[in-house]
Formats: sequence, C-alpha cells, structure tokens
Amino acid sequence: MSNVTPSSVPAGWYPDPAGTPRQRWWDGGAWTEHYNEVPVAAAAQPAAQQAYAGAQQPYSYAAAGQELKAPEGIPVYNIWIWLVVGLPILSTIISYATTDWSNFATAAGPTNGTLLLGALSWVFYGLSVFFAYRDYKTLIGLGVPRPFHWAWAFLSIVYVIGRSVVVRRRTGHGILPMWIAIAYIALSVVFAIFIMVVVASSVISQLPGR
Repeated sequence: MSNVTPSSVPAGWYPDPAGTPRQRWWDGGAWTEHYNEVPVAAAAQPAAQQAYAGAQQPYSYAAAGQELKAPEGIPVYNIWIWLVVGLPILSTIISYATTDWSNFATAAGPTNGTLLLGALSWVFYGLSVFFAYRDYKTLIGLGVPRPFHWAWAFLSIVYVIGRSVVVRRRTGHGILPMWIAIAYIALSVVFAIFIMVVVASSVISQLPGR
C-alpha cells in the first residue's frame, strides 16, 4: 500500500476533509458536493474501513489538515537569506553612489555608467535567485517542512516575505528578513520621491525666464 495514489481510494463516505462533523462522498477520484448529515453513521463503518480512510485520504486534503512544524531549535537564519536581503540594498547604494547628480537633470540619454549599472543590476538579480535556491535547500536540509519555494525569488522581495512568514509558522521565529526588506522598500520610496523633487526643482530653475 506504499504506492497507493488518491485515485485508488475506494468510493464511499469519509470524514469531511474540511473538518466539519459531517461526512463527504469520495467518488473514487475526487470529493463531491454530497454530504452525510448523520455523523453517527461513521460509527457504523467497520474499524478497518475507518483506518483505511484515515491513512489513505487524498493527499491534498490530508496535507492541509496537518500542522507542519520544524524540529525545535534549528537555525532559521543562514548566509544565503542575508545575501538575498542584502543584494538589493547593495545594488541601490552602488547606483546612488555612482550617479552624477549634477548632470542628472540634463542627461540626454544613457551613459556608459548607467549601462554598466544596468548590467550589474541583472547580475545581482541572478545572484539573488541562486542564493534563494541555496537558502531553500538549506532549510529543507535542516528539517523545515515545505519551506517557501525559491522560485518566488524571480519576483524579488516576494521570496523574502513569503520565506519569513512560512518559517515563522514552522518554527515560531524567523521574521526579521521580512522587516528589513520592508524597511528597505519604504526608505527607497522616500528617497526616490526626494530625488524627483530635487530634479524637478532643478529643471524648473533652468527654464527661460526663471
């Protein structure tokens, strides 16, 4: 029975996977919308059938009803997650530090510096995805069940937030990377607004008649 698939569970009345006191009809391939409103009917099932239903309940419902917890005391932070968090910050610092703000408002097009920064940002993006993959594998190796998937790193901060929330649920802590990422975004927005105001003021001051 180790190779039993959901489709091999025989049709019949089984405990509602949603957790209600009712029973729900399994047609052999999927749950239907038919319910048995008489909970005592479960007691009439042979003990072997009830045990079979509990052991072979379709995986999507059985997994949803389980509380996934990691072993106590495992480290939830590692070098990979801090690299994922830190790379966008480092990229922003490099970008602002190498920008010629004196000519920013009058620049006619991309310069060699801006093209280099663009290429560097793509390198950092690829590294972030790789580091997220390593972080995901590290969490699995430590015993964290079903951690947030590394592929969400393609959406940048989504991985950091999702990873923090899931690890917090599994271990009870590990939320710090999310707060750092949110603080970085908030500060980036504030600084971007400040830069736009300064640039707009510079452009207006250079208009004829000013």
